[in-house]
Amino acid sequence: MIDFLWNLGSFVIALGILIAAHEYGHFWVARRCGVKVERFSIGFGKAIWRRVGKDGTEYVLAMIPLGGYVKMLDERVDEVPEELKDQAFNRKTVWQRIAIVAAGPMANFMFAIVALYFMYLIGVPALKPVIDATRLDSPAAQIQIDEPMLITSVEGKRVRNWEEVTYALVSEIGEPHIDITMTPLQYSADDALGTKYRLNTESWEFNPDKESPIASLGLNFYRPEITPVLGLVSPDGAAAAAGLKVGDTLVAVDNVPYGEWDDFVSKIKASANQTVLITVRRAGEQLQIKVIPSEREGPQGQIEGVIGVAPTQADWPENMKLQLEYGFIESFGVATDKTWQLISVSFKMIGKLITGDLSVKNLSGPISIAQGAGSSASYGLVYFLGFLALISVNLGIINLLPLPVLDGGHLLYYFIEVITGRPVPEKVQEIGFRFGAAMLLMLMSVALFNDFSRL
Repeated sequence: MIDFLWNLGSFVIALGILIAAHEYGHFWVARRCGVKVERFSIGFGKAIWRRVGKDGTEYVLAMIPLGGYVKMLDERVDEVPEELKDQAFNRKTVWQRIAIVAAGPMANFMFAIVALYFMYLIGVPALKPVIDATRLDSPAAQIQIDEPMLITSVEGKRVRNWEEVTYALVSEIGEPHIDITMTPLQYSADDALGTKYRLNTESWEFNPDKESPIASLGLNFYRPEITPVLGLVSPDGAAAAAGLKVGDTLVAVDNVPYGEWDDFVSKIKASANQTVLITVRRAGEQLQIKVIPSEREGPQGQIEGVIGVAPTQADWPENMKLQLEYGFIESFGVATDKTWQLISVSFKMIGKLITGDLSVKNLSGPISIAQGAGSSASYGLVYFLGFLALISVNLGIINLLPLPVLDGGHLLYYFIEVITGRPVPEKVQEIGFRFGAAMLLMLMSVALFNDFSRL
């Protein structure tokens, strides 16, 4: 219940901030174009707070925090007194209307730059993209790993941490091959000292619900040495229900002495709904605990067991750590470049959804966003800022889609007006709005269905 309330609260705060930025973009440009703004609302439905400003605009905070709007004076909607007609939205030039409508998504992109600016100014701890093995029968199987290797670039794009590797890889989904450059960890990250590998990805299958794009390619993350001491026991898992606790040391499984963590995981995975006898050492005493692993669907759709535990591990080597921290001026350039990367990747993902290279199962809705907001907020401010930037970029891009109910649909009509010299007929606009609403409802339904499936 606490997790639910935390996620909900983080979701409301995140969405409120992003909606406010989007609507303020419309509001600010509308005022600069001489349009009278009657209401600026964050949320829909009944108002829980309202105030009329000195500018005559009514500012509203409403109960349903799933959107917002800026109500402008418009003769197509209400009767407008003669003395105010020059302040009506519909009386403005087509280029002014384009500027007002486009200002919302542009504000989202600008907000992402600001959020990332402060994130990089504060500093983000990260890990270098180091791998220590590759998986057989995978696109990366051709890479022979004798020592930890650092990924320095993907398709010629410099990468510094695992997040950048992830974005670079998902951008290449659907491509027949991916070029990855790697160098031994003790050398510099200069590509000239590295080796380029061309991975055949024609049969690459990536399901984000089950594994990361790195793992699905067969690249194994480097991890510090794992100890047999339990560092995490999920409160709602089979291990906790049976009595296992954080700090327990694994001694044996079904009376077979404990060897490696991977062997222990394999045993649990193969024992879904079957009793497993786990021997642990606790406070100098040896205990035998019977655990029945729960079942879940594995990466290839197979049923596998899970008990909800994780081991402790040694500290990360200092040469694998990275602090992404920049000065007052440099942070702006890095944030701008990062925002552009997010925009580029997002547009590519939309294109891959249209072409079928990416399944609609990858769409996420408000539940996934709420979970992401809650988890990022729990990690700290810098991670929450990064999450806000990512969602803000996606909000801006979604609003630019050429669906008539979105900003992109209005822009489409206005650009047609620029080309033809006359507005799109109202009947055509009405048909378009109905079509756009149906498409948007369909996409939202798919996203919600995916959310519930993941739950």
